Amino acid sequence: MAILPIVLFPEKILQQKCDKITSFDKKLAKLLNNMYETMVEADGVGLAAPQVGVKKQVAVVEIDEGSGVIELINPEVLEVEGEQTAVEGCLSFPSIYGEVSRPYRVKVRAQDRKGSFFEIEAEDFLARALQHEIDHLHGVLFTSKVSRYITEEELERFEEE
Repeated sequence: MAILPIVLFPEKILQQKCDKITSFDKKLAKLLNNMYETMVEADGVGLAAPQVGVKKQVAVVEIDEGSGVIELINPEVLEVEGEQTAVEGCLSFPSIYGEVSRPYRVKVRAQDRKGSFFEIEAEDFLARALQHEIDHLHGVLFTSKVSRYITEEELERFEEE
């Protein structure tokens, strides 16, 4: 496996709608494995393919070691409910954090690395992470949803609470 370079804003690929995956092959499996390794190395909780320069609807999410990795291929949000506001960051925007409001609960339909469809329902932080990565696949950046930017000093206070 390889650690891939993370694409930083303002690279154009970050604001483009990604293409659907149609071939569930070894190349896709390698991309998923490399994306996971890259996310872990960068200390992230999610990573979308455009963040590593690949314009495909592929994302990986792992909010903690106990939750396991979630691989999302061609994901679509089926249902949302509630609202939550919390601080978000992004590996493509180093040192930038902001408050973002998103639905509290989400139901997503996606495919796994073999092409089988599955649904996942998530709440709270996992719901936020899934939505953030799915947004990337549509060229939507979290900065377009920030209601207030947070300084690194404020972020440290949030993390202490």
